[in-house]
Amino acid sequence: MLSGTASAPAYGRAFIPIADVRPRVFTRVAIANRGEIAVRIIRALREMSVTSILLHSSADATSLAASLADERVCIGPPPAAQSYLDIGAVVQGALDAGADGLHPGYGFLSENAAFATAVGDAGITFIGPRPEVIARLGDKVAARRAVVDAGVPVMPGSDGAIEGREEAMEVARSVGLPVIVKAAGGGGGRGMRVVHELSELPEAIERASTEALSAFGNAAVYVERYFERPRHIEVQVLGDLDEVIHLGERECTIQRRHQKLIEESPSPVVDRALRERLCAAAVDVARAVGYTNAGTVEFLLQEGQFHFLEVNTRIQVEHPVTELVTGVDLVCAQLRLAAGEPLTMRQSQIHQRGNAIEVRINAEDPYAQFLPSPGRVRTFVPAQGPGVRVDTAIRSGDPIPREYDSLICKLVVLAPDRLHAIARMRMALHETVISGVPTALDYYHWVLGTEQFRTGAFSTRFVTDHPPVVPPATALASAALAGALRLHRDARAIGAIRGRRRNAGPEDLPERDRRVWRQAGQQPTPAPYPWDRVSPRAGGDHEW
Repeated sequence: MLSGTASAPAYGRAFIPIADVRPRVFTRVAIANRGEIAVRIIRALREMSVTSILLHSSADATSLAASLADERVCIGPPPAAQSYLDIGAVVQGALDAGADGLHPGYGFLSENAAFATAVGDAGITFIGPRPEVIARLGDKVAARRAVVDAGVPVMPGSDGAIEGREEAMEVARSVGLPVIVKAAGGGGGRGMRVVHELSELPEAIERASTEALSAFGNAAVYVERYFERPRHIEVQVLGDLDEVIHLGERECTIQRRHQKLIEESPSPVVDRALRERLCAAAVDVARAVGYTNAGTVEFLLQEGQFHFLEVNTRIQVEHPVTELVTGVDLVCAQLRLAAGEPLTMRQSQIHQRGNAIEVRINAEDPYAQFLPSPGRVRTFVPAQGPGVRVDTAIRSGDPIPREYDSLICKLVVLAPDRLHAIARMRMALHETVISGVPTALDYYHWVLGTEQFRTGAFSTRFVTDHPPVVPPATALASAALAGALRLHRDARAIGAIRGRRRNAGPEDLPERDRRVWRQAGQQPTPAPYPWDRVSPRAGGDHEW
């Protein structure tokens, strides 16, 4: 399965660091992940003068991460179960490359205690918390008990995994409806069912158990009170063997199907007193389980009261917003902590400055309930400018493989205050150009312009209550012509770059795009696909 190790300068020249700032232990670190988080880790390693080894599937052999890594090892075919989720293949790939550390990124095996154990047993340092801590916090029932022991409030519900239908019914009656049935051994929105009527509970338990067994290999579920309009707040923590500190909170309330879409720091509804209580609770949870390395303690907030949700024992997708407002490089901190170095920061040294907002841009169709839509990114021109950060592994012409997550990029901005950050993000969304696959760029632009978002008056049901809708016919009419002009502009730019004649016209476009051009030239006909439409941000201030 393993193709061996390849090594070559990424762009025909070696990287020569200006100083040796590597952590004490690591000289060669394997990355068991892909996409933008692999690129993020590679850059951190290069900055620290540590050799990066990308463990990749054959589908990612020509990815940006592969081109940036110092060395590459193919660990299997495209299906994740035969590559990124194959513990044996990943560990063997790291061993073959002579890695002394392994960073799991997020997703895949990053929160798998058996994987962390296998890495350690192979003599490689796992860059994350200890396996026993991952196992304890990965079991939501065990985590709930530990949090109760630490004196942190939890959601009202069952004390452990429910044993049968009657116990579930009794819990639901005692805590009140609605309730949510949740998988004990997983997260990410899988193995979860919301119940509004007692008669729905047996079927919800059966379905949640079946999904949990398939996704996590553990059919156990538990029951909690369900808050219908809460806010999702999380706290970033860092810990060594002696100390735990927090880096403030992140607001992750704008979601769909329990998947985060927009994150920001600090939260617009968390004042100083509440922040102190939230962050103190997060630190108490981390200390109670002996947490080391970087992690995130998540809470649900409603009417000023917060309740523990779970702990993510890995780097988070939304870590850039914390990095921007605190100035702390979380990936470098992970590497140093895993190498056994103590925390060099004290809580008194951590200060949040300004406001940061992150938007996740995926290849998904907002007009079809955000259905993932893999394909090839024809054109990708990320926004630039002061206070704008783009974390991505995608270039124009790159595919979005259907085997993996459809993330194209994370667009992040930093500004002195929240209203300025919103304005900067809307500008960045306006300037971002992506063609070839559908995205929710326009929907995000609209969301950030709503009064609810500007005032912070939203809940986790915001997207459900305000789903993307197809713009009215008048907007689509003007969209076709503007869309065709945008395609023409892109074709000219690409043609110039590739050495073709500069006066590229519709004849240089693919057949489908020439059809759009002809239609737009004859009459304002809507473009044939939603992602070829020009949105309100490009065609005028139309309402959704």
